[in-house]
Amino acid sequence: MPTLILLRHGQSQWNLEDKFTGWVDVDLTPQGEAEARKGGELIKQAGVALDTCFTSVLTRAIRTSWLALHAADQAFVPEIKDWRLNERHYGGLTGLNKTQTAAKHGAEQVKIWRRSYDVPPPPLPQDSPFDFSKDRRYAGAVLPRTESLKTTLERVQPYWAGEIAPRLAAGETVLVAAHGNSLRAIVKLLFKVPDEAIVGVEIPTGNPLLIELDGTLRPTAARYLDAARAQALPAL
Repeated sequence: MPTLILLRHGQSQWNLEDKFTGWVDVDLTPQGEAEARKGGELIKQAGVALDTCFTSVLTRAIRTSWLALHAADQAFVPEIKDWRLNERHYGGLTGLNKTQTAAKHGAEQVKIWRRSYDVPPPPLPQDSPFDFSKDRRYAGAVLPRTESLKTTLERVQPYWAGEIAPRLAAGETVLVAAHGNSLRAIVKLLFKVPDEAIVGVEIPTGNPLLIELDGTLRPTAARYLDAARAQALPAL
């Protein structure tokens, strides 16, 4: 039976500072490290033997995978990194404080940028210090300058279909350690969540979401391994 575990990275420094992070490569806080280790301990307690780990090219997700795999006594599991599992690109909001941005543009506008399915923030300015086009992690890639959840899903979906789904179809148990929005994109694909409903789906940091799949990769069961920190899941 194919099994998938989705693990959102632990708290990052910019989570703590209430900034729009997106593709900026910030590290975990001590709390985030503890959340990642706890996630790995829960995987171990559940008796899950992993075959492959996928993660993004951002440090907070990579280190979450390392800490979790080590805590699960499975540090040897092969890991594959790809930018298409990155967090949503927050465009011109990148690096801004969320509270100050709401004060400037209005809470309702910021809520639309943050929570709507298909309305992206303003694009990243050409002179932004957060221009990633020269970062060698993205060499040869056509990069977005802003993303909604919809366009995040549009880059995640082909990677899911071409790289992750075949592993699951072959019967592997796969861990994806990534970000709130790239993981929500996967949840939307698997559970066929309507556009208007996915904006209400939250994935807590450091809490492994274990999903059992049938031969067609449709979920048959799903649960958070830390029930005390679980969020509501879409209907199967």
